[in-house]
Amino acid sequence: MDHKTNVMRELDRLKIPYKHYCYTDTDAISGIDVANVLNQNPDQVFKTLVTAGKSKKNYVFMVPVAKELDLKKAAKSVGEKAVEMVKSKELLGLTGYIHGGCSPIGMKKFFTTVIDKSAEKFDTIIFSAGKIGYQVEINLNDMSKAIKYNIFDIIKDH
Repeated sequence: MDHKTNVMRELDRLKIPYKHYCYTDTDAISGIDVANVLNQNPDQVFKTLVTAGKSKKNYVFMVPVAKELDLKKAAKSVGEKAVEMVKSKELLGLTGYIHGGCSPIGMKKFFTTVIDKSAEKFDTIIFSAGKIGYQVEINLNDMSKAIKYNIFDIIKDH
C-alpha cells in the first residue's frame, strides 16, 4: 500500500505489527458497512468516540461498531459524574481527526482511553487508521505499547 496514515507510521515507528485494510473504493459509511465490506465480524470492528466530562476533560471510548456507548457506564469508568459526545465540528481541532476517521492512536494529545471489555474476546481488534477509508487490525497487548487504555463494560445493554 502506498498510502500510509499517521496511525500506520506510528505503529511502524513503535515496531508494532498490524494488518491494514483499505475500503476507499466502496461506499461504506457506517461502521457496520465497513465491517461488511471488509468481511469482518462487526463485534471485532471498533469505533472511536470522543467525549467530554463534567470536569471538561476529554475521554476516548472504543466500542464495537454495531453497539452503542452507554454514557453512564462510560462516565463511571473514568470517574466522572457524566460524559457527553464531543460535537463533530470540534473533533479536528481537539484530536487532529475528522468524524469517521478518528483513531485512538496518534491524536494531537493523549486522552484517557477505555475499550469495551468485549474486545477481550478477540485476539485482535480493528479500528480506524486515522483516515476515512482505512482501518488497522492490532493485538490488544501490542496496542498497549502505543497507548495506555483501560477495559470496562461501556456498551448499552439491549
